[in-house]
Amino acid sequence: MRTSISRSIWVLVLLFSAQALAEELVQTSNGPVFRKTTSVHTFGVVPQYHNRKIIRIWRPILDEIEKQTGIALSLTGAPTIPAFEKKFMKGDLDFAYMNPYHILKASDSQGYIPLVRDGSRKLRGILVVSKDSPYKSAAELNDQVVALPSPNALGASMLLRADLESTFGVQIRPKYVQTHSSVYLHVAKGLVSAGGGVMSTFMAQSPDIKDRLRVLFTTRGTIPHPIVAHPRVPRSHIKKIKSALLAMGKTPEGKALLAKIPINDIRPSSLSEYKTLAGWGLDKYYIQKNH
Repeated sequence: MRTSISRSIWVLVLLFSAQALAEELVQTSNGPVFRKTTSVHTFGVVPQYHNRKIIRIWRPILDEIEKQTGIALSLTGAPTIPAFEKKFMKGDLDFAYMNPYHILKASDSQGYIPLVRDGSRKLRGILVVSKDSPYKSAAELNDQVVALPSPNALGASMLLRADLESTFGVQIRPKYVQTHSSVYLHVAKGLVSAGGGVMSTFMAQSPDIKDRLRVLFTTRGTIPHPIVAHPRVPRSHIKKIKSALLAMGKTPEGKALLAKIPINDIRPSSLSEYKTLAGWGLDKYYIQKNH
């Protein structure tokens, strides 16, 4: 019995020692934070899809980055967009893929830095209805129940609501269903009058869902989601990972992996590219939670 207890104590000591070696307390402009001293970093992805699909898309990409850089990346999930927001607002993520409005909030709260983005398209919100829906115009949806992934989803919720109100004077009754995939399923099943999404997630749906829907309205467009880094990450690691991502865009195999995000024309990004969003009046639709 004593031998078993002694072994348990040694295991706890070793675990504590490993934790102490893996982190270093450093001072930043936002106060003291723990900086990882190992080559393992967390990588979060905004949950537009269910977790299994996110893993299928992102794990091969992170594996390729690890192969090129020797830096291990741990894919960190979040069940909902609000849960993802909580993670980056607290600075829990070393790297992340987030929407353009999120980067403004993440930069203000934690100093996150945009690294790369897609240069082939604009992010636009879409309003979808079932193919046999009687609605012919978004103007007819005033006071109707519309499925949205979450309050702070940029294209699928905030931008959509802003454009519906400014263009048609329409105010909807939102029903938050956590993911884009759930939005499309709710509309296809006739559980709501309409739903908000973005074209990339709509096109990624299975034919049995997509073929039962039609796009009724499309919002104005903005620069799409960036991949970002927390400033506590060593600059050498940020540089290596950014270079690895850009290098992936130059090979057929790498392009095929990135296209699943979708990023079809990867290029460097900067915070200044997203500053114009601050003047779009979206704060009215942003729900600030106690992160």
